[in-house]
Amino acid sequence: MHAPTRPRPAWPVRLTVILAALISLIGLVGVAPASAAVYDSCTISRCADARSARSIWASKSFPTASGWYSWPDGRYNYTGGRFYNREGQLPSGATYYEYDVYSRSRGAARDAYRIVVNRSTGTTWFSPNHYTDFYRL
Repeated sequence: MHAPTRPRPAWPVRLTVILAALISLIGLVGVAPASAAVYDSCTISRCADARSARSIWASKSFPTASGWYSWPDGRYNYTGGRFYNREGQLPSGATYYEYDVYSRSRGAARDAYRIVVNRSTGTTWFSPNHYTDFYRL
């Protein structure tokens, strides 16, 4: 004897249930990034590395075109070009450019460590976590 089978809901009902579940999950995790924390100084680990990268990028006149640049250790480093500060974490009214901190083989994946430079003032911010937090160098 077979157990009675329940009829399967029509595809619009299933789609509604799936969408409701996704919306619920997104609400728990959050789509929009949390506000960045911005600090007036940099005393966390890797600040020295960020300062060193800043010095090397400065010797290259802070290139504005995104791409790979040769690095003193024989590897390469990448600049992503303009940083638009869309979330408004850094002071407004400036033109910023982003630069990777750590060198690697040309074409390798980028990590989360960046410096962001105000081209007018030279003020530099270090983000160890891809723009979640900013530390002034």
